Amino acid sequence: SLVGSEMCIRDRYINCSRKDRNGPKHLIGMAKYNIREKKTKEVTYLNLVNPELMETLENRIIDYIGNKKMYKEKAYSAKRLAYDIGTNTRYVSAVLNVRFGMNYTSFVNRYRVSEAMQILKDDRYRGMTMEDVSSMVGFANRQSFYAAFYRFEGITPRQYKLSSEPKPEKMKVPEPIEQDTQEQ
Repeated sequence: SLVGSEMCIRDRYINCSRKDRNGPKHLIGMAKYNIREKKTKEVTYLNLVNPELMETLENRIIDYIGNKKMYKEKAYSAKRLAYDIGTNTRYVSAVLNVRFGMNYTSFVNRYRVSEAMQILKDDRYRGMTMEDVSSMVGFANRQSFYAAFYRFEGITPRQYKLSSEPKPEKMKVPEPIEQDTQEQ
């Protein structure tokens, strides 16, 4: 069992006396779901990559994920990326966290969502299902596609598609043709 502020809320609930168990309802609910207080820890390896190497790795990551579009491969992992660019997964993780402020999955999903947005706006792909679009950009299933899309854009892919479809213009009333009113 942890001590002090790092103590698991569940442990606090279980270890309290019987009369205290009817105490604050928020502790009981949190204990039910085994929610722990968030610990902040220093990630030391983020500072281990020197700036020159970090820039080199950043460029290689962008080349593989962005330019070579490796994000379209469903099974393309951080381990495979590290192998492809000649480093280890800790360095890949450090570069992504420091330079982009996200982890590998979020980084790759950002590219996937961005391409999906282009596809959803493109008339050539109008007849595609969401499953087809998600597969085309590298998502393993529709659920992960919807979750990532919503996380980045705040709306579902379907809502985005409907909002980006061209709206039919209101029918304009034809203007009357001016006729020459002069008598001849």
